[in-house]
Amino acid sequence: MAKLAFLGLGVMGFPMAGHLAAKGHQVTVYNRTPAKAAAWVAKHGGASATTPREAVSGADFVMACVGNDDDLRQVCLGPDGAFAGMSKGAIFVDHTTVSAQVTRELAALAASHGFGFVDAPVSGGQAGAENGALSIMCGGPEAQYAAAEPVMAAYARICRRLGETGVGQLAKMMNQICIAGLMQGLSEALAFGQKAGLDGAAVVEVISQGAAGSWQMVNRHKTMLADTFDFGFAVDWMRKDLKICLETADQIGAALPVTALVDQFYKDVQLMGGGRNDTSSLIRRLR
Repeated sequence: MAKLAFLGLGVMGFPMAGHLAAKGHQVTVYNRTPAKAAAWVAKHGGASATTPREAVSGADFVMACVGNDDDLRQVCLGPDGAFAGMSKGAIFVDHTTVSAQVTRELAALAASHGFGFVDAPVSGGQAGAENGALSIMCGGPEAQYAAAEPVMAAYARICRRLGETGVGQLAKMMNQICIAGLMQGLSEALAFGQKAGLDGAAVVEVISQGAAGSWQMVNRHKTMLADTFDFGFAVDWMRKDLKICLETADQIGAALPVTALVDQFYKDVQLMGGGRNDTSSLIRRLR
């Protein structure tokens, strides 16, 4: 078993770190809100630290799952950051959804300090994290990925290295592009069915077994029909991710017309006060 640090105990990080402890790893956690770290220790054992640097001392692997590029830089850099305390040969595994640019920046800095860096954004939402069934898209040196993969297996349904540093983040962008379009299509279909007087749940039971079926349809249609959205992956975070997708598309010359449109629809949901609602709240615009 390895000595690990886990930085960031949000709706994803809290259960992910818990799975590592359950596998017998020695886990030290850090969170900007100390009360959350204390709650994690009370539930799972292990230890908490007051700074990232303290948390990573002596760790073989450091896992991070924070909010955005700036949050990631904050936990990595500076005198109290993780990079100031990591041992040579250790590996930093970043589960945050961030830009490929910050990933490459931090990976280069890690290499200059003598430790590894694997970008490993996740998909599967809060339920996937809680059930240990996340999809993990990884980039980075092959040997570093191979070392980290058995640790990530604690909360993965599937975990794959898809290329060099930054490729994991690019793959996550593809994931979010797919979700944006699928969620808009599902929202329109369910709203259409309601206007037509159909039993939406009964229709979904049939069409989900055909070509229209998707994870979003199976797992979100009931709550969408019930107008319940106080759970899951927040609209605010989805807009953060789509911003990364759209900026990257501009950089590489890719066209994302549907993604750009759905991003504006999510902006409408924010203006309706739904920034913390699940992404399936996209249907609220259509009612």
